[in-house]
Amino acid sequence: MAALRCPVCSAAVDEVGGGIICPAGHRFDRARQGYLSLLGGAPRRHLSDTATMVAARRRILDAGVFNAVSGALAREIDPAARLIVDAGAGTGHYLAAALEAAPTAGGIGADLSKYCARALARAHPRALAVVADVWSPLPIASASTDTVLSVFAPRNAAETARILAPGGHWLIITPNPAHLAQVREPLGMLDIGSGKLARLHKDLAAAGLAVRRSRSVTACVALTAESLADLAGMGPAGFHRTGEQLAAAAARLAGPGETATATIDVTLSVAGRS
Repeated sequence: MAALRCPVCSAAVDEVGGGIICPAGHRFDRARQGYLSLLGGAPRRHLSDTATMVAARRRILDAGVFNAVSGALAREIDPAARLIVDAGAGTGHYLAAALEAAPTAGGIGADLSKYCARALARAHPRALAVVADVWSPLPIASASTDTVLSVFAPRNAAETARILAPGGHWLIITPNPAHLAQVREPLGMLDIGSGKLARLHKDLAAAGLAVRRSRSVTACVALTAESLADLAGMGPAGFHRTGEQLAAAAARLAGPGETATATIDVTLSVAGRS
C-alpha cells in the first residue's frame, strides 16, 4: 500500500486494522469483500457497473472472448515492473494478466463500481482493489507507477501523467470501428466512431504524453446466444435494456446449438512522456 494516498488530502497513508489512515486522521476501512473505498466524498459524475453487468463481464472474460487483448497487453509488460495500476479495472481480468507477466510487481485496480471492486479483490493475490473515480484525482502517489492500464475504460491523461514514474508506460486499448461490428447494432450496443485514436493523441499531447508505438490486435470469436447477451449486457446497453430484451436480440443472431462470429478489433497504444 506504499503508493496509496489519502483521497481527501493526498497525504501518505499507513495501514491500520485492515484499512488505511493518513496523518490528518482520514481513515478508510477495508470492506469485508476485500476492497478499499477511496472516493473521498466527491460526488459521482458517472454511472457505475451493476452486479448484473459485472457478472456478465466475468462470464465473457472467463470464456476467453478477449484473450487476444489480455495476451497482447501481457506481452508489453516489463517483467521488472514494480507497480501496475489499472484505471477503470472492471473485474481485474487484465490487471491479473499483467501481474502474471511481472512476477514481483504489485497491482492496484481502481473502479467506480463496488461490484467490480469485489471481483477485483479476488482477481490476483498481488492486486489491491479500490473504489475510486478515474475522473477525480487518483489516490496514488505521483511518479510511483511503472505501468498504467486503460482497457475499454475512461482515460484521465492528466492523472496518468502525474502517477507515471520516469520511463513508465501507459497501455491503452481503443476499439476500432470494426470491433464487434457484426453484432453491435443487432444487440443495441453503442456505435464506435472513427475519431477515437485522433482524440487519444490529442488528449495525450495535452498531458505531455505521446504514443511511442501501437499495433492492431484482432481475433475472430464464436459466440453463443448466451455469450452474445452477456457481451451486450456487460456494457452500456446493460443500463438500458432488460435481460429479456438482450436474450431475445441474441437469439436472433444465434439459435440453439448455433454460434455467431464476431471480430475483436482494437488498437493497443503504448504511451509515455513526450
